[in-house]
Amino acid sequence: MHNIILASGSPRRRQLLEQAGFTFTVMAADVDETNPPRMPAVDVPAFLAQKKAGVIATQHPESIIIAADTIVVLENDILGKPADRDDALQMLRRIVGKKHEVVTGVCIQQGSRTDVFSSVTEVYFRPLTDGQILHYVNEYRPMDKAGSYAIQEWIGLIGIEKINGDYYNVMGLPVHEVYARIQAFQESAH
Repeated sequence: MHNIILASGSPRRRQLLEQAGFTFTVMAADVDETNPPRMPAVDVPAFLAQKKAGVIATQHPESIIIAADTIVVLENDILGKPADRDDALQMLRRIVGKKHEVVTGVCIQQGSRTDVFSSVTEVYFRPLTDGQILHYVNEYRPMDKAGSYAIQEWIGLIGIEKINGDYYNVMGLPVHEVYARIQAFQESAH
């Protein structure tokens, strides 16, 4: 799998693709992340991933572009990256003790060919104390994470009771599906 560009600055997506054996370059796409009004929350990540892929694909039409966007959906509200420490605390206080969905939209694009899909994982948090939430935000500074947490960090280890779906999707990329779709993408090009 050659000539692949990851249109994301996420260190977690980079790590996951490297672990899956991909050879790629990173070129973060700078796009307006506003979605159309009244768009269902579950459709937003795929919409944004397609915008990101489109920007890079116009500059590199011969390359295979992988773009992704991840959100947390709680009670039909989109929880993106927190604005600041207080926002992170508020998000986590809302999430703990409840089920939420992590939705990652992915766009694989080469020239005019595109494959857009979403992966949804249900995440169940047990109740946590305010002290535990404060510890996590102060020690791990989750300002670059949708929903203000990372499943692979301390809060995920002690707080997540179970998930239904793809673990790696919660980290920001449904790797097995990306791998399979890129293989199919390359085979269909021949």
